[in-house]
Amino acid sequence: MQWKISSLADRPDMLERVVGMADSWPEFTIQDLVGAAHFPRIATELPEYVLFAEDEQGEIVANAYSVPFALNAEGRGRLPANGWDTVLVWAFSDLRRGVRPDTVSAISVSIAPHAQGRGLSAVMLSAMRDNARARGFREVVAPVRPNAKHLEPHTPIEEYAHRVRPDGLPQDPWLRVHARAGATIDSVAPASMTVAASLADWRRWTGLPFDARGDIEVPGALVPVRCEPERGYAVYVEPNVWMRHPL
Repeated sequence: MQWKISSLADRPDMLERVVGMADSWPEFTIQDLVGAAHFPRIATELPEYVLFAEDEQGEIVANAYSVPFALNAEGRGRLPANGWDTVLVWAFSDLRRGVRPDTVSAISVSIAPHAQGRGLSAVMLSAMRDNARARGFREVVAPVRPNAKHLEPHTPIEEYAHRVRPDGLPQDPWLRVHARAGATIDSVAPASMTVAASLADWRRWTGLPFDARGDIEVPGALVPVRCEPERGYAVYVEPNVWMRHPL
């Protein structure tokens, strides 16, 4: 099937449809406060970094968000341990202060549920790389959320990230897509996203009781959620894997 790839900068009339595209992210993953504050801004303030794919009927089947930032600015230089959250903060801080970016970070690739399993994730990742290259950048970095890690929530992320198949490619499917595109693992971001919320919120998002102190396995979570019922809250700290794509 042929996919038509466009950016919101070129097709601003598609804003509502792109932003409103159905996806399959677990509810709790969109409750990260840093993400909630900054992610929606990408489509309106950095539309040239929002790509979307249409099928032959003109239906939006995927989108890909990225942000430019100054990795080599003073006080930075290394990919941050707080991964996704920090790179969003850096990108919009740089934009506000007029700092010239030198790197593009992937933020998300989302596929509409009915279009999954057709290789669109690789298509959108390639389009993101091409978009960064066309804008003069020499590297894309990505705080990758390994999409099969939720099946092993108690496995340390360092161990999981470096597992490879006999052919040398990563065992995790999404890490493998990045590797096939030319990326290599740089480091682990142990606290890439943090969701701290009341027990009532966690019960609403997950349907689980959250009534026992300790680590709670939550469907879709890469690591257990820490529950503190006597204090009335639970905290999820998600690790990601930084990968670097030379262009």
